[in-house]
Amino acid sequence: MSFRYSHTLPISGANKLPRFKQWAAENIPGIALSLPPQVPVKSTALTVRLKSVEDRAMLVAKLEGVDLDRKTR
Repeated sequence: MSFRYSHTLPISGANKLPRFKQWAAENIPGIALSLPPQVPVKSTALTVRLKSVEDRAMLVAKLEGVDLDRKTR
């Protein structure tokens, strides 16, 4: 089964992938994700690929009200 569904979420700052991976491991451990190999520091979004529409709905529900942005110093 391939990752046919996607969701783009707002996230800024450095180390986007490790921050999102940690959040996903803590909040949605049963959902298989595909992430890009790298994301530019200046980018303000991250696109996550998912296997099913149900996984996408779960991700969107869990992300509601979550702020993944790293505030600059």
